[in-house]
Amino acid sequence: GTSYFTPLFFNQITETMVKAKKNIVKFVIDCAQPVDDKVLDMNLFESYLQERIKIGGKTGALASSNVVISKDRTKLTVASPADLKFSKRQLKYLSKRFLKKHQLRDYLRVVAASKNSYEMRYFSISGGDDAEEE
Repeated sequence: GTSYFTPLFFNQITETMVKAKKNIVKFVIDCAQPVDDKVLDMNLFESYLQERIKIGGKTGALASSNVVISKDRTKLTVASPADLKFSKRQLKYLSKRFLKKHQLRDYLRVVAASKNSYEMRYFSISGGDDAEEE
């Protein structure tokens, strides 16, 4: 019973793939606050983006375009080849759609934290400070 599956061979393939795409643009969506409060499930969010992100107007074209979505506990990273001109705004749009779908849109907003990252923050509700000042 020899197994035909050679892990080494697969490693070589992935290594060459990584070397091939040098200039990669990474977009990060930081969901630390909602994840810590256990209101947002990163796995659901990731699969939502996998299904919904469009490339050239088509969904389901991520793999063929070398767009990789990866996640750790609180952050979701979308890595795309620089020449693809991947739209950061689309990520914001889809993040908001996802929040809406899970009835979180009233509590969370998607804010640009830097040039290529978004962050989910709670709305800071001021407790009627304006009335007291007058």
